[in-house]
Amino acid sequence: MLRHLHIRNYALISALDIDFESGFSVLTGETGAGKSIILGALGLIMGNRADSKSITEGEEKCVIEAEFDPNGKSGESVAAFFKANDLDEQPVCLIRREVSVNGKSRAFVNDTPVALNILRELTDMLIDIHSQHENLLLRDDTFMLGIADVLAGNNKERDSYIDTYRRYTTMRQQLYALQQRAAKAQSEADYIAFQHKQLSEARLQADEETELGQELQRLNHTEDIKSGLGLATHLLEDENGGILAALKEAQSSLRHICGYLPEGDNMVERLQSTYIELKDIADEASRIDERTDFDPERLQQAEERMDLLNTLMQKHRKSSVNELISLRDDLAEQLKQSESVDEDIAALQHELKLQQQRMQAAADALSQSRAAVCAPASTMLADLLTRLGIAHARVQMEVTPLGECTETGQDNVQLLFAANKNQSLRAVAEVASGGETARLMLCIKMLTAEQTGLPTLIFDEVDTGVSGEAASNMGDMMRQLGENRQVLAITHLPQIAAKGTIHYKVYKADNESRTETHILRLGDEERVREIATLLSGENITEAALSNARELLRT
Repeated sequence: MLRHLHIRNYALISALDIDFESGFSVLTGETGAGKSIILGALGLIMGNRADSKSITEGEEKCVIEAEFDPNGKSGESVAAFFKANDLDEQPVCLIRREVSVNGKSRAFVNDTPVALNILRELTDMLIDIHSQHENLLLRDDTFMLGIADVLAGNNKERDSYIDTYRRYTTMRQQLYALQQRAAKAQSEADYIAFQHKQLSEARLQADEETELGQELQRLNHTEDIKSGLGLATHLLEDENGGILAALKEAQSSLRHICGYLPEGDNMVERLQSTYIELKDIADEASRIDERTDFDPERLQQAEERMDLLNTLMQKHRKSSVNELISLRDDLAEQLKQSESVDEDIAALQHELKLQQQRMQAAADALSQSRAAVCAPASTMLADLLTRLGIAHARVQMEVTPLGECTETGQDNVQLLFAANKNQSLRAVAEVASGGETARLMLCIKMLTAEQTGLPTLIFDEVDTGVSGEAASNMGDMMRQLGENRQVLAITHLPQIAAKGTIHYKVYKADNESRTETHILRLGDEERVREIATLLSGENITEAALSNARELLRT
């Protein structure tokens, strides 16, 4: 429940602190006294849009602070919300909103900065402000669908349906994407197959272009290679002046002096190693020379192969044969997938059909839960409306099929109403007056209060078009609501004001520089005079005072 409200520099309020209690409280005051200002401040706490124009003229910022005491169902929900959003949980819930003249707004929960969407979600569990414009919600079938769900207490059925519906829509999107991919694959299949065939028939080998380039170098320079090899062999092996012959002669010369020269043996060994290495080189050069012949046919084949590789790399914008091989393998995988996509589509269609059946079963269960509460709710609404002065009221909450499943189910819920005996039931928006709509909404609040578990309800002048005994009964209903929660009513009707256990008066007063709004908790005699004022205006008569006392005793 709302324990305390602090307002600073907001509209006509310089500084205001007010404590609230449980039960049924009323706020009265002249038109323009500032009751709407207090509601506007509460609206900021609830995450409504901030307007820097609402800051008291001459001030830099306004501050609204509300202290809530979560309890019961609301307390459990708030505790879970705090945990889910990593907020500091304390015995009280302190919400602060600051608005600066530059238009910037900040929100805090227990001194932790929060985004406005977090603020809205939190305050939806703490407080509900019902004003005249909210009566227009009765024209909205979506609102009535929500009311049916609240009365049915069908969270389990609704969550089950939403889960199956979302799974179904996700699966349907997957099927659509798969079908689109299959259609695209089919249109490209011939081209992909052609490309894959071309690359496969090329019989590509890893690093082939490098090896082929080296071979072309040899084939194009055969004469140079043979000439170089022949000369090298001649210089090494020529019997008359060749290097190998000279090495043999040097070895023989050194052996003759080894007995006199200690280093001689080592030099002979080194010459022998050099001889062996150069002889191996000469033999290899000779062998290569023998098998190296100009081969115009192989040269043509190699050039044609290189042309093919270059053409494929240029066509596919690849820089190597290895990249062509990767492309070939990717194309093979695409062809494989395109062949299996029909099987995937068939499997997904089957699973989608099963999921649709599960969704339909969940939708039917949800529809049944809604339909089950419509008749008793209609009867209770009619009874409550009779207490509020609509003697022949008839109400019918009607569930009709949409013909398709949506995120909220397969139903439309409409509220039909008739105020007179000879009047047929029709949509509220078509037949209900402003006063009748206000009374209908109050009755709906009565029915849903227990299920929602909201600890604080505020009614802002919902007594439009109500007077006399109906007004007194409306006050009784609000007081009854206040037995298990906090109810605040802003009213102009003395019959309702007299039903409150606590009475606040909102008024304006002038000081030296400006007009300010204040709020005062009234004592017993002050309540008598305030209610007498509501009865007779500023000129209070003894009869009005007597009538006020009588109202307070009822």
